Amino acid sequence: MSETTQQTLQYRFDGPEDAPVLILGPSLGTTWHMWDRQISALIQNWRVFRFDLPGHGGAPAHPATAVGDLADRLLATLDGLGVQRFGYAGCSIGGAIGADLALRHPHRVASLALVASSARFGSADEFRQRGVMVRTNGLEPMARTAPERWFTAGFAAAQPTIVEWAVQMVRTTDPGCYIAACEALAAFDIRTELGRIGVPTLVLVGAEDQVTGPGDARTLVAGIPDARLALVPGASHLAPVEQPGAVTDLLLTHFSAAWQDTQAAIPAPVFVPQLSAPVLPVAEITAATELPVAPSEGRADPYPPGMRIRREVLGDAHVDGVMAASDDFTDDFQELVTRYAWGEVWARDGLDRRMRSTVTLTALVASGHLESLAAHVSAALRNGLTPAEIREVLLQTAVYCGIPAAGAAFTIAQTVIQAETTPPA
Repeated sequence: MSETTQQTLQYRFDGPEDAPVLILGPSLGTTWHMWDRQISALIQNWRVFRFDLPGHGGAPAHPATAVGDLADRLLATLDGLGVQRFGYAGCSIGGAIGADLALRHPHRVASLALVASSARFGSADEFRQRGVMVRTNGLEPMARTAPERWFTAGFAAAQPTIVEWAVQMVRTTDPGCYIAACEALAAFDIRTELGRIGVPTLVLVGAEDQVTGPGDARTLVAGIPDARLALVPGASHLAPVEQPGAVTDLLLTHFSAAWQDTQAAIPAPVFVPQLSAPVLPVAEITAATELPVAPSEGRADPYPPGMRIRREVLGDAHVDGVMAASDDFTDDFQELVTRYAWGEVWARDGLDRRMRSTVTLTALVASGHLESLAAHVSAALRNGLTPAEIREVLLQTAVYCGIPAAGAAFTIAQTVIQAETTPPA
């Protein structure tokens, strides 16, 4: 166990001190115990290093809102322990951390396994909406629905003790750190960078995973030059828990065969299961959309950050709808809004996004532009305002902007808040 700071992570070691290091990264809402059923076999060959995400498993609650931040904290922890080169296997967000390390610190990663992971996790809107749900209702809705996301129905029915253990892992997570991790996943997208991952990579996925399924796995395999696919039957998202034997055998085979560390060769296990043949690309990875470029005189174009902030605040679905409805007549206006409203004003450091949302809600009510209010109520929730705080903002507008305008605003906000904060049945 470790003493952690804001720059390091809670960790534990298992296995012989002189063995090469193999890191196991956890999924969102879990602890390092999700790998318990792999440890006895892995420590025969490796010194296994496990870590907890911030606010998970009793770790100090120092939120990290970017996958790169989590990777940096992991490296700082390893640097303090004198660990320079390692194998890495991570599940879901743990896999994203491993991919980030392989991209930014390729000399540190000897071999990589991405378990139930993805180059992009669903849509940014999905994870920001999850953050809104947790901020409003706490983690109970996430805990209650975790079994259906993580396990097949048959396993959940047959293993009630494991299901309850999974639910308790989520319940005991710090909500702020869970929300921050959702933000990290919302912003994570390495689809155009996969070709730069230069280490041998195992992409392992449960055949019945509905969170990051076989389609996500094939995108990873298609993009990473030296990658192989392993499809685990009878497993959903937490394959290491649901099918521990199969996952352990696959990890043993991959790291024994693929990792040839210059300082310490890893002995091969006695049993070597067969992996699938390399998978050919089955789908073209969409290229990044070209953004308009404005001429500049030594000053960065505000359009790209403006579009990023606009999407982060209003959501992909809203922005996609606006841009799809635009035509030759309105394109210039949309570019102006993106470049100057979002790329200039919203990008300034003087106010945080919570305050900017508060000001925007007030201004929309005061000016009577209620047609934009619903989108900005959603944005306010996404930017961290609670329903109670939005209520107080609208009460304040009732005093200074008038009862009728505030009354109409309350009706719109009530509808949005009910839709976005009601836990799933």
